[in-house]
Amino acid sequence: MDAQPPFHPVLPQAAALLLLVAAGLLFSGCYTLTQGVSMLGYLGRAVPLEELAGPETGDTGSGGPPSDEDAEKTARFVERVYDIRRFAAELGLKESANYTRYVELDRDYLAAVVSAAAQDSFTRHEWWFPVVGKVPYKGFFNVKDARKEQGRLEKRGLDVWVRGVDAFSTLGWFKDPLYSYMRDYSDYRLADLLIHELLHATVYIKGQSQFNEELAEFVGTEGARLYIEQKYGRESPEYQAIFDSEADNTTYVAYLQGLIAELEAVYNSAAPQEEKLARKAEIIRESQGRFERDYDTLFTGDNYRGFSELPINNAYLDLYRLYYEGNSFYRELYEKSGSSLTRFIAAAKTLTSREKDPNGALAAALLRQ
Repeated sequence: MDAQPPFHPVLPQAAALLLLVAAGLLFSGCYTLTQGVSMLGYLGRAVPLEELAGPETGDTGSGGPPSDEDAEKTARFVERVYDIRRFAAELGLKESANYTRYVELDRDYLAAVVSAAAQDSFTRHEWWFPVVGKVPYKGFFNVKDARKEQGRLEKRGLDVWVRGVDAFSTLGWFKDPLYSYMRDYSDYRLADLLIHELLHATVYIKGQSQFNEELAEFVGTEGARLYIEQKYGRESPEYQAIFDSEADNTTYVAYLQGLIAELEAVYNSAAPQEEKLARKAEIIRESQGRFERDYDTLFTGDNYRGFSELPINNAYLDLYRLYYEGNSFYRELYEKSGSSLTRFIAAAKTLTSREKDPNGALAAALLRQ
């Protein structure tokens, strides 16, 4: 088995990787065909959730019967998935056969995803696929294939980042399954992931990756918060834990946004490229040093300690521009419209598949309601 790449745990966990398996079946091409065959292999092993809810659940792939503890864990997982799907449907997300089947894997991520950007700017590299158009990432089920793509892009002079994702949406082409590593997720993380991906299956604007990811990120996070509030109550430890985690995440994103702003000032200057790259390396080094020194005053948990050791580049930082840049816009729009996620999703569902200004269209749709 391929060794797991050094994926950073604080990257967006519910990234919507569009492997376009269906395109691999409908169009020629080594990449789409290879990923399509891999995905079909997973789907062929998928087991309906109702078959996991009985006494013979939780097979770990060892060939023997599951332990009572493992069977109970799997049965509990099935109950949690059904409950979250019920809640997602109440929010107005598309009811489908997605996440009604289960696949056993021997790793804790689904695929390796490659992202890239220019070395001296945040100009994002994009890939084009049939059906969905341009997307700012390319996923691989085999890590070795992702590393080959990384090497190819680096030879072209791009900054490249490889990360793991734990789910993706095929936008209705196939019944997206659940994976065994998800059994260990907290209720909040599982709800965030499923609601995020179900949003992609409900609303997707062709060629508008920034909008698609930011909207799913906001709806997934807010939907998961509302789910925990409904399930456990505002005074519960489960609900309070959300805010501890979110506070650290907000701090981390704000720190990176400050670093991004510093770098953009350099990139937008008239300095020659060699000078820009030298200054870039210096700014990143200084930022990581400050991060290490100030960590205990910035964060309450340990999830972000690895930042000072990461080989930070523009591709990594651009992920936070992709997923988080519009957070305040959606939050403000949501609050102005009455903080009703059901209403917010209903407005998003009125958007057409080829909106040129989806943010403006969403704001206008909310005003019409």
